Amino acid sequence: MDDAVPITPPAAGAPAYGDYPEPGRRALITAGIVLTTLMTSIDGTIANTVLPQIRASVSASQEEILWVLTSFILASTIVTPAIGWLELRLGRRNLLLGALIGFTASSVLCGIATDIVQLVFYRVVQGATAAVFIPLSQAILLDINPPKDHARAMSMWGMGAVLGPILGPILGGVLTDNLSWHWVFFINVPIAFVGFLILAATLPKRVKRDTTRFDGFGFIAILISLVGLQMLLDRGPGAEWFSSTEIWIYATMAVVGAYVFIVHIFTSERPIIHPSILADRNYLLASGMIMVIGVLMFAGMALLPTLMQGLLGYPVLTAGMTQASRGVGTFVSMFLVGRLSGKFDNRLIIFVGISLTGLSYWLMSGFTLDMDQMPVVVSGLFQGLGLGLVFIPLMSIAFTTIQPSLRTEAASFYTLIRNIGSSLGISIVGALQIYNMRIVGDQLAEHATPDNPNIAELPAAIDLNTASGQAIMSGMIDRQSAMVAYVDNFHMLFVMCVLILPFLLLLRTKRAPNV
Repeated sequence: MDDAVPITPPAAGAPAYGDYPEPGRRALITAGIVLTTLMTSIDGTIANTVLPQIRASVSASQEEILWVLTSFILASTIVTPAIGWLELRLGRRNLLLGALIGFTASSVLCGIATDIVQLVFYRVVQGATAAVFIPLSQAILLDINPPKDHARAMSMWGMGAVLGPILGPILGGVLTDNLSWHWVFFINVPIAFVGFLILAATLPKRVKRDTTRFDGFGFIAILISLVGLQMLLDRGPGAEWFSSTEIWIYATMAVVGAYVFIVHIFTSERPIIHPSILADRNYLLASGMIMVIGVLMFAGMALLPTLMQGLLGYPVLTAGMTQASRGVGTFVSMFLVGRLSGKFDNRLIIFVGISLTGLSYWLMSGFTLDMDQMPVVVSGLFQGLGLGLVFIPLMSIAFTTIQPSLRTEAASFYTLIRNIGSSLGISIVGALQIYNMRIVGDQLAEHATPDNPNIAELPAAIDLNTASGQAIMSGMIDRQSAMVAYVDNFHMLFVMCVLILPFLLLLRTKRAPNV
């Protein structure tokens, strides 16, 4: 690794399971891993579609209800840096099975929560336990498969990781329409039970325990930074941003925590993340890009349910099913990507994927109040195709120059970066939606006066000299300003797709010699 700092990483030995498992056992492990990954990724987004129903049930405000989404992602992000150490102390099998038990219990508690405080607290526990699944599943699949099969194994894993966020809103709509919103959490119980039985029977027990000291200082530094950043974005709109002392405190936490964390990594004897990982240019660039992909993946999904239900008036089931085209597109592209890798440069595959994602957001920036479902279906299909082509090839490039012995740490940090992007994406578009609605609404209201000749052309019922006419006009302004804000957000996401394309030229595809 010519970009690494001169610190020798741990020796690379045999796979974590010694010899590669026989095909039958390998297939069972893969099935259990994909099942738990799918369950976890579904749970990160299944609440999106039913936010209006949850909000009404727990009497939450518009800002408070977004914490049902961000608390899960933030908790997962905070725990992720400690996964490498936890694996060394407990072993992959014990850590994975313990996390499954905790995830299932917290899912039940989410389903029986009666107010917003309880629900957010249980979502924090759920996100913290779910943090284990993604990085450990990546490391396990890489270790049980020879290098020549890594692309195919990661393609199967990606089916669960990427299809989950797509299927989540659909499943949430079906369960809520036929049962209640509580079942978006109860559905985890049978899935987790089956996954637990498979992994308990197939994952080998680890006898040797590692007594490596946990880097508590580094963990606290990144914890302070992430909490400060999340609170800044969530509280900013309501606190008038940097005109508030509270927001300055959060900004200081984010910047100082990040600075201390980075300095600590390169000066500590054994930091929470090995320095050679962050000094690898290929890995660092891919991690930066996956942060943007996290924004692109989750920001759009956070906006669509409220647009379709709150603005266009679709029932919850219709809103979920309309987004099924994303799942179809992702399924097709994930099926193809395992066969395209090795035949085409991964950077070319990623370029096509980001371009298709950009096309989808460009189409979404043309949404109107009088459109039917077809624009949502078409843009969703392109978005699913694009994201499916990006996810696995980019991850493959990220680990190209990482030593096998550092895979768990690298996978944990990679997931951490993606989760940060996901959380930031939801918070950013939520803040911009509120801000832009306010600005556009004020601009429209300035012209909604009786002496405006355009107002005179409206139906007689909209008489601004009467209370009923003013109420109708106010509703029209609210709907128009909301749609303009949605369109502006989609256009911003389109611009992000364009801006990250040149960074593909900086990525390398040559593997480390001992992978």
